[in-house]
Amino acid sequence: MKELKGKVAVVTGAASGIGRAMAGRFAAEGMKVVLADLEEDALKRTERELKAAGAAVTAKRTDVSRSEDVEALARFTVDTFGAVHVLCNNAGVGVGGVTWQNTLKDWEWVLGVNLWGVIHGIRAFVPVMLEQGDECHVVNTASGAGLHTRPWLAMYCASKHAVVALSESLYHELALTGSKVKVSVLCPAVVNTRIGESERNRPVDARNEEAAGVPSQQMQVMEQAFRALLAKGLPAEEVAEHVVEAVREERFYILTHEETKGRVRLRMEDILDARNPTLPPVA
Repeated sequence: MKELKGKVAVVTGAASGIGRAMAGRFAAEGMKVVLADLEEDALKRTERELKAAGAAVTAKRTDVSRSEDVEALARFTVDTFGAVHVLCNNAGVGVGGVTWQNTLKDWEWVLGVNLWGVIHGIRAFVPVMLEQGDECHVVNTASGAGLHTRPWLAMYCASKHAVVALSESLYHELALTGSKVKVSVLCPAVVNTRIGESERNRPVDARNEEAAGVPSQQMQVMEQAFRALLAKGLPAEEVAEHVVEAVREERFYILTHEETKGRVRLRMEDILDARNPTLPPVA
């Protein structure tokens, strides 16, 4: 899709981080943008800021783990702007911990947002795009953790590996049916966002009963280290630039960090040589 001006973009998780940066970048291209997020105050603030900058934007509070919310978002988009050309299934949360100690609610919440959010987006929006018959593009946010793995992040890695696989299958299906809808999967490494504070958006019914207690000292140390790492991460605006370039070039894999390629190569060599998994470096 070479020409973006005047087209319509939908971004989930748009109130902060990568989603906020993508929304701003699309608006700078002259696109009409629909912002979706669960965090209502931040969503309204983002809408005000972009409108003040002259962007044609609107916002709708959306819980992407709920199919009815995403279907309502699709209807809202078409009712407001008449079409949708770029869909960014970007909303995501991160929870760490020991795999066998993560609760059922932890798993349901992470998979509900990170994986089911993408599934709901595809089911709600791709039929609209196909019916339009226009050039369109779907960008699914996975992660470098969707191409390799990390200890203490099993739920996150599992959800993001699933997003990569889902995106690859969707890419082939659309190509084989001659569709004008293209697909990209975004796989960034460490980005300066608030994903380390995901708990702020965990719905009440998804919280653990013990969540009101004080986290273990080990978990506190891990969380502090993770937030310090994020603070040194790539600016979200640079990730958004990569996304716009990929949409224009119809490029599937969006790798924002060069080191990700080495980690993928190491994992593939482990698989092909039937070796036990090698732990990649953290930085």
